[in-house]
Amino acid sequence: MGVEENKAVVERYFDALARRDWDMMTSLLTDDVHYTDVGSPGAGGTGPDGVMRRLRLGIEPLEGYEHLPGTNVVAEGDLVMTEHTERWIFHTGEVIDHSFVSVTQLRDGKICRWHDYSNLANIIDNAPQWWFEHIMQGAADV
Repeated sequence: MGVEENKAVVERYFDALARRDWDMMTSLLTDDVHYTDVGSPGAGGTGPDGVMRRLRLGIEPLEGYEHLPGTNVVAEGDLVMTEHTERWIFHTGEVIDHSFVSVTQLRDGKICRWHDYSNLANIIDNAPQWWFEHIMQGAADV
């Protein structure tokens, strides 16, 4: 696939993520996909089920989840890099604007590697305690 097609796949993926459309996201991943938040504990998620389990753990309990305008995209060959900000809204009133650089690699029109780079201290400093407890419990269950 060409660069423009790869960019379109990644755009569809992040649009689905903003809607928390887990089925659409899953359809855009290879069977051996790997996802991780670089710098966070653990190996990340492998395979579509592992990726969705990891994403749902952190994002599903949010009251609101938005992608903010101003996304920058750079693509070359099978790599697409996206700079974007997500707004995480917690039912307890906290709001975090969290910026990422996401590096995605594609194979045959699907994402096979997704590594997020962000300032994890932003989450640690601003997320509510109940969310961390939820994350820790979910990580222990996996």
